[in-house]
Amino acid sequence: MESCKKKKIEEYIRSIPDFPQEGIIFRDVTSILEDADGFALAINSMQKLLEDVDVDVIVGTESRGFIFGAPIAYNLHKPLVLVRKKGKLPCETVEQSYDLEYGSAVIEMHKDSIKPGQKVVIIDDLIATGGTVEAAAKLIESLGGEVVKLVFLMELAGLKGRERLKKYDVQSVICYEGK
Repeated sequence: MESCKKKKIEEYIRSIPDFPQEGIIFRDVTSILEDADGFALAINSMQKLLEDVDVDVIVGTESRGFIFGAPIAYNLHKPLVLVRKKGKLPCETVEQSYDLEYGSAVIEMHKDSIKPGQKVVIIDDLIATGGTVEAAAKLIESLGGEVVKLVFLMELAGLKGRERLKKYDVQSVICYEGK
């Protein structure tokens, strides 16, 4: 009888060379989502990073932060707040602009979604330059929330997002050295 060896999370991630441009290795998270064991391992690994964290609210950033944030919020019995691209939320919002490699973008969240003093964890699939999550943290802080941790499934260390977010407690399950 052959022994059964569990796969590591890295084995579920499909790496696609030269996408979206030559020299870039695209780390495809959909291959995790398409495998029940991989998805469970990803959620459990991210949630483990929150074991000793006092948190009131989970925030997921559009769009993969919703995918990973929702089951974690459910498991911890915490509310899930969505940070979306401008124009997607129906109630009164607050917004934050941030710079992209070419241009800028605006994200927003409902004005009443974070209460003063609430401890907030931001969840996303990937930390690259850190711009989107930095903007989300600013939104949370503008509403009086305290960002107690940032949790990512993957980190592209070569893009230095961790440095941009150095005032926060940043953790990732997997770290790739390149871009």
